Amino acid sequence: MTAGTVMHGTRTPLRTWFWAAYLVATHHPGISAKQLSRQLGLRYETAWLILQKLRRSMVAPEREPLKGEVEVDEFFLGGLEEGQRGGRQRGEKALCGVAIEVRGQGSGRLRLAVLSDASGKSLGGFLKQTTAPGAIIHTDGWSGYKGLRKAGFDHRRRSQRAEPGEKLLPRAHRAVSNLKAWMLGTHRDVSNEHLPVYLDEYVFRHNRRRTPMAAFQTLLGLGARHGPETYDQITRRAA
Repeated sequence: MTAGTVMHGTRTPLRTWFWAAYLVATHHPGISAKQLSRQLGLRYETAWLILQKLRRSMVAPEREPLKGEVEVDEFFLGGLEEGQRGGRQRGEKALCGVAIEVRGQGSGRLRLAVLSDASGKSLGGFLKQTTAPGAIIHTDGWSGYKGLRKAGFDHRRRSQRAEPGEKLLPRAHRAVSNLKAWMLGTHRDVSNEHLPVYLDEYVFRHNRRRTPMAAFQTLLGLGARHGPETYDQITRRAA
């Protein structure tokens, strides 16, 4: 029954897996491994592994790219680094990209990813992976976005000096602010090694924020479609 799924080879009862998936999908602020271990009576290591496997099943293989108007920006996740200058200095922080659909005054679907740097190649690759060609892309004036029009996007570049009373990229900035609050409030500390799957979890939760029960059903379905990964693979240790 579990062969070929994220639950492949598990010694944990399926009822526990279903409860974990339910809590991840429906608990508003999310749930940490420590909270899950207490709530389901699991060893911390078991709770951590279940959450890691569920996070790895939160991306639909055939998910549709963002469309219409999309705000795009890059930002850092991590603590302050002494001696760093400039907003795009990397230090020990993780540089990430955010792309979010414009839906009237609100926000549509979200995409997040860890970036290698803020170059045109890296930012352009992020957009090609997440956004449909021809989409209207709103960015700030950073030079790394200059090639987006040649890449097939309708690029609308804006200066950091917006009009008085106007906020630049408000949806992207709100999504990043909410992400940072969620990371700090629920997970406290996340290593850069595992950060991509936490970003996937946040995207999953954001895009289904109005339908938590549907999110639970979707997560169960995706979990059955994603192949298994071992503890050693997840922790990048030799098996």
